[in-house]
Amino acid sequence: MRVLLVEDDTGVAQALAETLHTHGHAVTAVGRGVDALHRHHDADVLLLDLGLPDLGGLDVLRKIRQVSTVPVIVLTARADERSVVRALRLGADDYLAKPVRLHELLARMDAVLRRGGSRGEAAADRVVRLEDVEIDLGGRRVLVDGRDAGLTTKEFEVLAVLAVRPRTAVSRQQLMDEVWGDAYLAVSRSLDVHMTQLRAKLDRPGLLTTIRGFGYRLGRD
Repeated sequence: MRVLLVEDDTGVAQALAETLHTHGHAVTAVGRGVDALHRHHDADVLLLDLGLPDLGGLDVLRKIRQVSTVPVIVLTARADERSVVRALRLGADDYLAKPVRLHELLARMDAVLRRGGSRGEAAADRVVRLEDVEIDLGGRRVLVDGRDAGLTTKEFEVLAVLAVRPRTAVSRQQLMDEVWGDAYLAVSRSLDVHMTQLRAKLDRPGLLTTIRGFGYRLGRD
């Protein structure tokens, strides 16, 4: 398979690349997050370190997930629960702490590729319909009664987090994690503003519900 290895430690990157090559994989190694954003389209799986010199690895993951379903395995020395949870919420398919055991990595690469094969096409083409609201996740377009709702990029991202879980309660923390990359750094007021704007543009009272003390739900019971 074609592997994009995003690792700023040249020693670690070279050792991993050589080992993966010996197992028949074509590896491209880059050391910056911006390179990952430019080159992930050519990979079957992405191995992503979080400690990058230019962009945070979680920010790279968030940006990639906005445009691609390529399988991503996070490789990092950060084994704390907060980092693991954030990476998985942002769309990582798997998470391995360094030092990585080679045979486990190879097995996990095979596993995420099998899962991603069927899931990726479905996600890219998915359209969520709730009453007369149509949310095209792949095309990043929202129609209300056949008319474009005119959402901004951030408004669409907020709505998309809810749309992939219709009629399910989603916490404020999860929304901010997935849209802004870190609920601990995001400004809570920003989410409130975007929710107000979303409600106004959808103009469907009761479709987007606030769950007091928890978060939001898209879709009526």
